Amino acid sequence: MSAPKLWCVVPAAGRGTRVGGDCPKQYLPLAGRPLIEHTMARLAAHPRIAGLLVTLAAADRYWPGLTTFAGKPVLTAIGGAERSDSVLAGLDVLPDAVGAEDFVLVHDAARPCVRLADISKLIEQAGAADGGLLGAPLRDTLKRADAAGRSESTEPRDRRWRAFTPQMFRRGQLSAALREAARRTLSVSDEAMAMELAGHAPLLVEGAEDNIKVTTAADFALAEFLLSRTGGNAHG
Repeated sequence: MSAPKLWCVVPAAGRGTRVGGDCPKQYLPLAGRPLIEHTMARLAAHPRIAGLLVTLAAADRYWPGLTTFAGKPVLTAIGGAERSDSVLAGLDVLPDAVGAEDFVLVHDAARPCVRLADISKLIEQAGAADGGLLGAPLRDTLKRADAAGRSESTEPRDRRWRAFTPQMFRRGQLSAALREAARRTLSVSDEAMAMELAGHAPLLVEGAEDNIKVTTAADFALAEFLLSRTGGNAHG
């Protein structure tokens, strides 16, 4: 019996204001094509991913209207003001074949360098642990700054991790956790935080640290370098 395939929600309703300009960062060019297309290419290349659900801003005029990508179906939904709103909107319109107990991936549109091997590791390990996320242990010395931007103290880095995506949870549990956070007017920065608030303990799965999130203009140059270094090989 073949392993079940998973849908991936890709929130892409944000503006990416830290990059500057009128065009949302997910549509800015990276190595000759829009950033989001690199991300979608990585996801669509994974054999366990069945399709992509991209959440868009209501006034998005840059989305090219894709219904398939690299042989995988692409659906869209209108996102909300916050990332959590967009993810929930995507979960709500996934195909009916995706049941409440089925796992769903969520991946940032601005993470084009994710490795297929890391996605496989997440699916295997988080699937056995009832959900989890890619990340990496914090290796740098961590400082707390005062109001003037001076180092006030050194924080312990033991058991601290940087959170990446994809993150993987059961559709029903994640939807319920996001709805409850919204009902309590709690701001959640990622899906794992919503699950934590709902009483779950997501598994942290270590992935490659080059799974960067393109946030600033300088990140585009770094992402282009990383993509060129792999020569299009996402397996890493």
